[in-house]
Amino acid sequence: MDALKPTVAGERIIATMIELARCSNHHRIILSGSNSPHEMFELHRRGYNRVATTADCGLPRGQYDVALVEWRLPAIKALETTLGWLVHFLAPSGVLVIWIDASQGTNQRRLRLILKNLGFRLEAGSPCEGGLVVAARRLVVNLQATAA
Repeated sequence: MDALKPTVAGERIIATMIELARCSNHHRIILSGSNSPHEMFELHRRGYNRVATTADCGLPRGQYDVALVEWRLPAIKALETTLGWLVHFLAPSGVLVIWIDASQGTNQRRLRLILKNLGFRLEAGSPCEGGLVVAARRLVVNLQATAA
C-alpha cells in the first residue's frame, strides 16, 4: 500500500498544475503520464472526483475540461505525439497543463512550437520540483473571447 502513497514532490506538482489550470471540483480532468494512477488518487484525496487517466478515459470527444500531463521522458517527439492524441479529449475551452522534467533537457522552445501547431497558446508557466509546469489554452477560444 505504500506504493500508492503520494510523495511530497508529487503533491506539489499536482498543486501547481491545479493552480495553473484554475481547476474547480466540478471540472472533468484527464491525466496522462507515468504517475497518472498516483495523481488520480491525489486528486480524489483533494476532492476532485471527475478524474480519469488515459488508460480508462474512453473515446475522444471533447469531454474533458482539463488535461494534466506529467512528462518525464527525454523524447520530445513522443510528447508531441501524446499531446496530438490527447487534445481531442479536451473541450474547446479546455486547458492543457504539462509538467516537464528539467533534467531531461526538453527544449522549451520546441514545446512552445508543438503547442502552437496544435492550436494552443502558452498562457502561464512556473518552475516546480525540478521541472517546469506550463498551461496552454486553445487559440480559437481566445480569439472568440477577444472578439466578443
